[in-house]
Amino acid sequence: MSENKLAFDHIHIISEDPRASATWYVDKLGATINGEIELRSAPQIKVGLGGMTLLIRGRRSGEDPSMPAPMRDFEDYSSHNEYGTDHFGFTYHGDLRAYCEVLRDRGVKFVVEPWEFIPGSGGVICYIAAPDGVSIELVQGRAR
Repeated sequence: MSENKLAFDHIHIISEDPRASATWYVDKLGATINGEIELRSAPQIKVGLGGMTLLIRGRRSGEDPSMPAPMRDFEDYSSHNEYGTDHFGFTYHGDLRAYCEVLRDRGVKFVVEPWEFIPGSGGVICYIAAPDGVSIELVQGRAR
């Protein structure tokens, strides 16, 4: 039985301030807010971005979330150096370095500045800091 009936649904982010976090994705990256509910005594905001859904929710009773370790530079890569989800990423179809300047003008902070991931490939990559300790990778899309 090799049928794969799975389809990607969402990334779930626990946020100290879900409204501010959702607004950041809208203002900085052009996301859309597609819904908002109260679920188990915490706000939950559905944010659409790049064909993905981010569920951004507040702290629930009994939870005591902590921030992930910041991303660090190693010899030729960057990582949070923790098990679990390190980051999520988007491909940018266009001039990524120019888009990074647009993001910088919007106040986006870079965890890792744009650089050529594989020398000579033209493949540019960078990481930006989103609210709640989330890191987002942006990768230069290849010409189609």
